Amino acid sequence: MTDKSAGGANDGAVADPAAARPGGPLPGDGESIVVPPAILKQQAGWGQAEARRAESAGEKDETPQVFASNVRKKDLSEAGYDENPGSVGRLGVILGTVLAVLLVGSGVTLIVANKSDSKKPAADAAPSSPASPAAPSQAPVPPIKTDAKVLPKVTGELGTKAVIELPAEAADGNFVVKTLIEGTGPKVGKGNWVTADFTSKDWTTGKDLASSFDQKKPQLFQAGGGKLIPALDDAVTGHAAGSRVLVIAPPAAAFGDQGNPQMGVGAKDNLVFVIDIKQATAPDATVSGDVAEPAEGMPKVKDNGKKPATITPVPGVAAPTELKTSVLIAGKGRKIESGEKVVVQYTGALYADGKQFDSSLERGQAFSFATGGGGVIEGWDKAVTGQTVGSRIEVVIPPALGYGDKASEKIPANSTLVFVIDILDAGVGAAD
Repeated sequence: MTDKSAGGANDGAVADPAAARPGGPLPGDGESIVVPPAILKQQAGWGQAEARRAESAGEKDETPQVFASNVRKKDLSEAGYDENPGSVGRLGVILGTVLAVLLVGSGVTLIVANKSDSKKPAADAAPSSPASPAAPSQAPVPPIKTDAKVLPKVTGELGTKAVIELPAEAADGNFVVKTLIEGTGPKVGKGNWVTADFTSKDWTTGKDLASSFDQKKPQLFQAGGGKLIPALDDAVTGHAAGSRVLVIAPPAAAFGDQGNPQMGVGAKDNLVFVIDIKQATAPDATVSGDVAEPAEGMPKVKDNGKKPATITPVPGVAAPTELKTSVLIAGKGRKIESGEKVVVQYTGALYADGKQFDSSLERGQAFSFATGGGGVIEGWDKAVTGQTVGSRIEVVIPPALGYGDKASEKIPANSTLVFVIDILDAGVGAAD
């Protein structure tokens, strides 16, 4: 199921994840970003009417509410969420929405989840958006400067929450990206996947905004893809992993003249970010480490570097009726929790004969999805959740956890599937 429209490894192009999904698109494909009502109540203007109606009806305030939706079959726009401008594309949440995700209050963990029923068309299950964030300004983004006469003072060690002290003077309106600590890792290129921790503040009001350190998970996004506001999207490109950068974002590089009332960001507010770049992952990256043999009876795997793995079933071994997972390379990163966004490389083959039906490595584009969200077949969700970042796993998925009695592109009905999956990185991110 190779996606011929996907970009190559070095051109920075972003493939449509629905087209690139392992084994083909799922019925009713789409994702939403949801937050608990208790959090919505804390944010000015977020879901207050809905909360009051629930309280008056005696309902418990426990069900997550839709913050913003990018359910497919109903393309979304920046302003009205009813159409998809040609310049936006379909990967991730559009400008403004993503930063709103990043800047929900301190300590807030957002859950990226698929809300549509896989047996129904996505349009039928499309949730409403009770409080859409303000669309960012279309004013030209000013060129980046590396310094300014007056800047906030930043203290705190790399890898810990920064302390931002604002000067008495107002911001001068320049877009500044200043390196505070120079990292020694690979530089972030356009199209690279990046995990980064951040602390943020509103220079105009002095108000503390969000910090990923409160969420205890880094943000995960693709640099230079135009899906984030320039304050984040443009700021990390060209900087090495292990760096700490200070970003001063004027309105044109943030929320524009509209601001974002839901977040308490006013019109023409200047924002401050301190970003710690943890990891940069090229779209064609693979994991490395000591390779173990698959568990007994599982298909043999030949590592072909950045080409798809060769998967060879063991003769005479019947297809399992339960999910089977074998760790081929044990990653040293943290364990992946349900609801996190992960970036992986994969090769998929039929258990019956080892015939390959798909591989992200052929496209030179890693694949991302939100675990536990139903955006991939159930076998993938179960196999990847709980694994460690940096691992390579082999997974044998019975039809009940795959595509069942439905054929999908090159996959016949009632097929047992084999995947070799490299788990490149994970973090908090907007759904693709």
